[in-house]
Amino acid sequence: MGLGPRSPHQAGRRFPAGGKRGRGAKGSGRPPPGCQRQPCPPPDGRSEPPPDAHPHLSPEALGYFRRALSALKEVPETGEERELMVYNVLKEVEAQALALATNRAGSEMLQELLGFSPLKPLCRVWAALRPNLRFVACHRCGVHVLQSALLQLPRLLGSPAEEEEEEDGKDGPLETLEELGLGLAAEVCDDFLFYCGDTHGSFVVRTLLQVLGGTLLESERARHRGSQLPEAQRAPSRECKATDFEVPETFLNCLQNLSSCFLKDIAVFITDKISSFCLQVALQILHRKLPQFCAHLCNAVMGYLSSRNSSADGSPLLLFLRDQTSSRLLEQVLLVSEPPKLQSLFEDHFQGQLQTLAAHPIANFPLQRFLDAVTTPELLSPVFEELSPALEAVLAQGHPGVVIALVRACHRVGIHQAQVLQLLLEAFHCAEPSSRQVACVPLFATLMTYEVYYGLAEEEGAVPAEHQVEMATARDLGEVTVLGSLLLQHLLHFSSPGLILRSLGALTGPQLLTLAQSPAGSHVLDAVLTSPSVTRKQRRQVLKTLKGQYVALACSRHGSRVLDAIWSGAALGARKEIAAELGIILCTWHSSPPTLSHSIKRRSRADNFKDTRPGCLC
Repeated sequence: MGLGPRSPHQAGRRFPAGGKRGRGAKGSGRPPPGCQRQPCPPPDGRSEPPPDAHPHLSPEALGYFRRALSALKEVPETGEERELMVYNVLKEVEAQALALATNRAGSEMLQELLGFSPLKPLCRVWAALRPNLRFVACHRCGVHVLQSALLQLPRLLGSPAEEEEEEDGKDGPLETLEELGLGLAAEVCDDFLFYCGDTHGSFVVRTLLQVLGGTLLESERARHRGSQLPEAQRAPSRECKATDFEVPETFLNCLQNLSSCFLKDIAVFITDKISSFCLQVALQILHRKLPQFCAHLCNAVMGYLSSRNSSADGSPLLLFLRDQTSSRLLEQVLLVSEPPKLQSLFEDHFQGQLQTLAAHPIANFPLQRFLDAVTTPELLSPVFEELSPALEAVLAQGHPGVVIALVRACHRVGIHQAQVLQLLLEAFHCAEPSSRQVACVPLFATLMTYEVYYGLAEEEGAVPAEHQVEMATARDLGEVTVLGSLLLQHLLHFSSPGLILRSLGALTGPQLLTLAQSPAGSHVLDAVLTSPSVTRKQRRQVLKTLKGQYVALACSRHGSRVLDAIWSGAALGARKEIAAELGIILCTWHSSPPTLSHSIKRRSRADNFKDTRPGCLC
C-alpha cells in the first residue's frame, strides 16, 4: 500500500490491530524474550570462581528454611513472637546466605524472608553476601536476592536505630543500611560496564539506580515480581509510573556519580541490547530527581548519534530510529526531553520524514513517543500538517498506535480536534454520505472500515450507499480491540464529542451491553461517565439504552464495574429504576448510600438463606 490516503469510495479494508511491539511480537523486529545474550566474561582477565568453590545448600537445611517460612506465615504479623522467630531464622540465614541465594528454592524463600526482615538482620545478610557480590549479582537466582534486599530500602531506610549496642561482626562493627547501599554502588561503579552488560547484573544496576534516586518505577517492579510470568502478563516497558521515597543526600550524589559512568562508554550503552536498559532507567530517574544532569546525558546520546555517518535519506539519527536496540533508548530520550529540545529535534531530524517513520515496523514506536512528548501548539501544528494526510495508510500498514498517539496529542494540546476526527471518518469510509457517520463508534472500536464491518462489496469508484439503520441494528457488535477502545476514549475527551455520543446513542441495548461487558470496551463507557466534555443530559441519552440490561451487566465481570460507576453518579430516581430491575429494595438513607455491588452482595446472602420476604438491604 502507498502512503497516501485511499479514496473513501475504494474497496473496504480491515485495519490490522497492530501493535505488539514487544519482545518477540510478530513483525516487530524484536527478538523473543529468551534470546538474551549470555553474561560477558569479566574484564582484565579475571575469571569467576568455579561453582564447586561455593557452598551448596543441603536438603536438610532447605527443609528447615521451608518449615521456618511456613511457620512465620502462620504467626500474626505483629507481636513479640513473630519478631523473635524472624530474628532467629535470619540468624541462621546469615550463616548460609550464599548457599541460599544461589539455590533456586532457597533464593525464593530468602526473598520472602527479606520482605519482612527488620533493619539489622537485613544488614547482616547483605554484609554476608557482599564478599561474593560479583558472583551473586550475575547468578540467575542470586540476582533476585540482591534486588529484594535493595527494594527493602524504602521500607527500612528511615526506621529508627535500635537502642541496644550492636555487636561487632567478624570484620568490625556492622555497617548501616546507608553504608551498605553506598558500598554496593561503589563496587558497581568500579566495574560498571561489566555489570550493565551482564544479563543478570544489569537488573542489579537498574534497581540500584532507582533506590539511589528514591524512585521505584512500576515497570521495573512488575518485571522483578513477574520474572517467571508469561510475557503477556508483564508490564509494558514504556510504562513509567513511579513511587517516590525519601533518601539521604549522599544517595543523590552517588546517583550522579554512577550515572556519569554512562558518559565514558556512551556508544556501548546506545548499541548494546542489555546495557541500553540501564541507561533507559537512569534517564527516567534523573528526569525526576536530577533534571539538569538528565539533559546533559540526553545531549551526549544525541551528540553521538548525530555524529555518525549520514544516511542516504537525511539525518543520521534516522538510522538509529530504525534499529531495534537504539530506538528503545531514543524513545526514552524523547519522553524526558524538554519542549525546546523536542522542537529542535523535529526541525533538525524529523521534519519531512514523519510519514516514512510512521510506516516503518520499528521507527513508528519512537514516533509514537515523540507524539506523546509534544505539549505545545507550535510543535504539534507542523507535525499534524505533515502526518495527517497519511492516516489511512498508517492504519492499513498495521500501525494504529501512531494514529492514536496523534489523536492523544490533539486532545492534550487542545488543537486540530475537529480536523483529526474528520480525517478518521474518511479513513474508515464513513464520512460520506453523512448518514454513515452515526456508525463511527463500531468502526473505530473494531478498527474496520465501513464496508468490511457491514460486509458490503462496493466497487472502486462507485457511489457509497446510504447507511441502513435496519442492517446496523440487526448486526451484533464486533470484537472491540484495545487500540480501538483507546481511540474512542480520547475522542470522548475532545472538547466537542457530540458525534461520538450520537453514534453511541444509536447502538441497540444488546450492542451497548456487549460494549460494556468487553474488557476493552468497558473503558469507553468509563470515558462517557468521566469526560468533562460530556454533559449530564448527553450521559443520560447514551445510558438510557442500557435500561433492561442491568441484570446482565451485574452478572458480568466488566459490566458490573460499569454498573457500579453508573450507580455512583446516578440521581435517586435513576437508582430506584436500577434497583427495581435488579430486585433490590432500597430505603431512604441519611448518610451516604451503599455501593450497588454491596447491595447486590447483601441480597445474594439473603437469597442463600431462602428468605423470600422483601426487606431493606441498604
